[in-house]
Formats: sequence, structure tokens, C-alpha cells
Amino acid sequence: MTIAVTGATGQLGRLVIDALISRGAAPGEIVAAVRDTTKAAELAARGVQVREADYNRPETLTSAFAGVDRLLLISGNEVGKRLPQHTAVVSAAQAAGVGFLAYTSILRADTSTVGLAPEHKASEEVIASSGIPYAFLRNGWYTENYGASFGSALSTGAFVGSSGEGRIAAATRADYAEAAAAVLLSGEPGVYELGGDAFTMAELAAEVSRQTGTPVVYRDLPVAEYQAILVSAGLPEGYAGLLADTDLKIVDGELDTDSDDLPRLIGRPVTPLPDAVAALLKN
Repeated sequence: MTIAVTGATGQLGRLVIDALISRGAAPGEIVAAVRDTTKAAELAARGVQVREADYNRPETLTSAFAGVDRLLLISGNEVGKRLPQHTAVVSAAQAAGVGFLAYTSILRADTSTVGLAPEHKASEEVIASSGIPYAFLRNGWYTENYGASFGSALSTGAFVGSSGEGRIAAATRADYAEAAAAVLLSGEPGVYELGGDAFTMAELAAEVSRQTGTPVVYRDLPVAEYQAILVSAGLPEGYAGLLADTDLKIVDGELDTDSDDLPRLIGRPVTPLPDAVAALLKN
């Protein structure tokens, strides 16, 4: 059985390949489908097949998926361009005769009001209508999303945002990668709502403070003020607005879930927040 992972040199893709191998997949039966093959030398050295697969160049995709039995489509990172990119991948998978397709989506993609959700919902619809047996890996927030804020929080004494007391069922990339590997190896179709043990931003701040000995709090801001801070930090205004709006959706519970799909798939408890924070502080 041959398993392909798109975006295999990315942060999640590399972890999925690690998890596949640790769960018994032979490196030679794994295809790392990547935009830039020069960045995949380490994977090739491990015996993984490396093939060019550029979402923006559909002519590279069908050959990349030749002989592939199961495919993981890791969603693209270009917001606003993902639907045509994902559609090209699905079309190539159909042409190559792929027998199972897993897709990294977002929590409750079919009903979510988070600004990132519409592209995921539309992508899911393309996959569902393709005729290929599928699994939707509806990943919650990544704990690593907050790692970039640790430095400024420790220097200023505060995390800032607009999520109030909303709870975030975040998990680590490694947790989500293990879940993807488990689904790829089982080939079990389904819709999986994936998330960890929920926390508030105040609880995250308290954990960072506990581990570092530096007093850190969470300061809740009006959404316009938070967006302005993100812009001043160098984010494009549109993307800053999207992130600020996501914080408001956290208040409404959009990034929380009580599903046990993630620990059930990985066969262990999701990485606890203290462990996740400790790993981020080392980086």
C-alpha cells in the first residue's frame, strides 16, 4: 500500500510522515508530495519517495499521485486561493485512481462561522462529490499558534486578544499528525472532530507564568484594538482582521469541542497544556 502526503516538508506534513513510520509504515511506501523537492533531502535519505506536487501547477499532481492508494491532502496556507488548489488535487487524485483521500479541515466546517471555514466547507464538498472514499480531519486550533506570542507576553507581562473567557480546544501538531497517520493506515472513512482539552487565554497565561516565574496575564481588548496591534506587528490588514474575528468566534465556542475523536484515534490522552507550553518555551 502506498500512502502520499501533500505539503510533506511543512510543519504538519513532516510530523505525519514521522507518525506513519513510527506506526509501522515502510518509508519506501510513503510518497512525500512537495512543491520544492530540494527541501525534501532529509526525507529522501530516510527512504521516502519524493515527488513534485505543486497545488498551483496541476500538471505536476497526477504524476505525483500515480500508484497512490491513500492520500492526505494537507490544506494549503494561501487563504483565498485554497479552493482551486484543493480542487486541482482532488481532480488529480481521481485521474490517478486514488482509493482514499483524507483532508485536514477545521472544526465543524459545515456549520462554523469562523472566517477560515468557508474554504474548508467548499473543499469538503468537492471531495464528497468526487466519488473517492474520504475522511475529514477537522482539526481544532494548534497550540503552536500561540508560540509566536510567548516572547512579547513575557516581555510585556500580557497576552492580548479578544477571546474573553472563551475556551479553545487546541492540541499540538504532533497530536493532529498522529491522528492523520492513524486514519491513513486504517483507511476508515468518516468525519472526525479533533481537539484537545480546552483552555482559556487566562489559563494559558497562568501556565506560562507558572513555568517561567514571570508574571503574565491575559488582557482582553476590543476587537478593533486587537486587530490594530496585529497590523502593527506586521500582519496584512485582511489577515489580521481574520484572526481578530476568530477571537470573537472563540467567545461563541467555535473553537471548542467535547469530541473524543482525537484521543481515540491516537490511542492516548491529548498532550496536556503544561507539556505543550514547556515545549514551546524551549523553542
